[in-house]
Amino acid sequence: MEKERLSTLKAAIEAQLGEIDRVYERIEKRRTGQGPAYIESLAYQLHNLYCAYEDLFKIVAEYFENQIEDETRWHQELLWRMTLSIEGVRPALLSRESFRLLDSLRAFRHFFRHAYTYELDPRKVRLVLEDALAVRKKVLDDVHRFLQALGA
Repeated sequence: MEKERLSTLKAAIEAQLGEIDRVYERIEKRRTGQGPAYIESLAYQLHNLYCAYEDLFKIVAEYFENQIEDETRWHQELLWRMTLSIEGVRPALLSRESFRLLDSLRAFRHFFRHAYTYELDPRKVRLVLEDALAVRKKVLDDVHRFLQALGA
C-alpha cells in the first residue's frame, strides 16, 4: 500500500511540475515585451507561477502532515514548512536558497493580489522575474532529491 501511495504522490508532483512548466512558457513569451500591458501580463503570470508552486507544496503537505495552525500566515507557513525535514515523516522539499527565492515570489504574489490601485513598477517586476527564473532549476533539483530520499 505504501508503494502505491508514494507512486501516487510522485505522479501528482510530476503533474504539478508540468503545470509549473506551462506557466514558465507563458512567462517566456511575455518577458521581452514593453509597456504597461506587457508588464501587467508578466506580473499576472508571476502571480500564477507562485500559485502553481504553492499547489505543489499543498500536494506534499496533504500527503504527509496537512496541519497549518496559523491561518493568518498560511501562505508563509506552508512555504516555510517545505524547508523542514520532519524526522520519521519526510525529508525537506526545499533548500534554503529555493525558499529565499520563492519567498520573494510569494511576497510579490501577495502584493499583486492586493494592488488594485497601484501602478506596477517595471523595475520591480523584472527583479521578481529574475528570482522566478533563478528558482526554476533549484526547485527541480530539490524535488528530485526529495523523491529520491523517499524512494519514489
